[in-house]
Amino acid sequence: MAFEGLAARLQDTLTKIRGKGKVSEQDIKEMMREVRLALLEADVNFKVVKQFVASVKEKALGQEVMKSLTPGQQVIKVVNEELTELMGSEQSKIAVAAKAPTVVMMVGLQGAGKTTTTAKLANHLRKNHNRKPLLAACDIYRPAAIQQLETLGKQLNMPVFSLGDKVSPVEIAKKAIEKAKEEHCDYVILDTAGRLHIDETLMAELSEIKASVNPDEILLVVDSMTGQDAVNVAESFNEQLQVTGAVLTKLDGDTRGGAAISIKAVTNTPIKFAGMGEKIDQLEAFHPERMASRILGMGDVLSLIEKAQSNVDEEKAKELEKKLRTMDFTFDDFLEQLEQVKSMGPLEDLLGMMPGMNKKGMKDLKVDEKQLTRVEAIVKSMTPLEKQDPSVINGSRRRRISKGSGTTIQDVNRLLKQFEDMKKMMKQMTGMQSGKGKKRGKGLGGFKLPF
Repeated sequence: MAFEGLAARLQDTLTKIRGKGKVSEQDIKEMMREVRLALLEADVNFKVVKQFVASVKEKALGQEVMKSLTPGQQVIKVVNEELTELMGSEQSKIAVAAKAPTVVMMVGLQGAGKTTTTAKLANHLRKNHNRKPLLAACDIYRPAAIQQLETLGKQLNMPVFSLGDKVSPVEIAKKAIEKAKEEHCDYVILDTAGRLHIDETLMAELSEIKASVNPDEILLVVDSMTGQDAVNVAESFNEQLQVTGAVLTKLDGDTRGGAAISIKAVTNTPIKFAGMGEKIDQLEAFHPERMASRILGMGDVLSLIEKAQSNVDEEKAKELEKKLRTMDFTFDDFLEQLEQVKSMGPLEDLLGMMPGMNKKGMKDLKVDEKQLTRVEAIVKSMTPLEKQDPSVINGSRRRRISKGSGTTIQDVNRLLKQFEDMKKMMKQMTGMQSGKGKKRGKGLGGFKLPF
């Protein structure tokens, strides 16, 4: 999860005050001391921390909090609101030019994940906004940068514009825009060169590209794991280029992440996207209020719903509901459901979006992806007949399935029993919920994983 260390510290601190019926000035002072330490340890810029703590303290000691019925919860509400404000208050969307194509210039240091992020952004625009992007290879210095972008373009079945490494990046950018107009593309995303550190040559070239194509959006790609350096990099690029937004990469890593929180406050540049993994579809629009909620263990139901909507086939969901009601649900259907759950991302990330599922809750639940793999292996070791009609699975078939899936006979027995129990439960539920307008079971239908 993003901001893991910070999330754990803040959640522990806020738990102490959550249920308090009365909150004294001393309680708030102690809490703010803990919050201050948590933010500093997570690499949040010290000036930002000072301002944040002062603001929370002032509001938490206000009359409406101290005299409310649940002051503990009111204090947490203040922390949540201030954290949201710190990260940008509300979502900042990607620019759309009045006349296509919209030109997006990707900038940043070498190693921040600029080329991959360029492809991820193109995929995001096509998948979520029904746009037609053109990728432009403007990094002529890094060995294999052009090849990398072309490979990613092939993977996505998306056009990549390149003139090789002997033509100037300015010329490539201009020609790419001409090509985009010819091909009626909505966006041109320019993958520009980076360096291992900020230097005059790099900045002069980027300024030249900016002057020649007048981009609608200049997105700075920042590696969240570089700590305070991330803020310094953002400041330097913003000074030279007037960056319009930031993209945070490697937010899924074991990172303190606080520097990323500081970017908006220090540079006044909104965070527009966050890379939540290495896969090409793991780029999310950045919602400050949702991220604050996730950090404080309050869940992120909206993102969870969006994930479900983009990964779950509506027609299949309706068909499944019908099968559950008519008791035609088979292991083939179960396997399909399992695949859909897995396509939404790691289980731990999904559970982290559930309200109340803080670090302690996650620990108690002991999320183990291997459980899903074992269940999948058992089902895949069944014959088509066995999946359709588990009642035919006798002793010898159970031995064969356990051997084929690398599990024990007890594991197979447990899965079969739970599958039958689930079907019985669904039968009872459909009987109870046959009334008009009542919700009926969907998905895994209360199925609990064995082992």
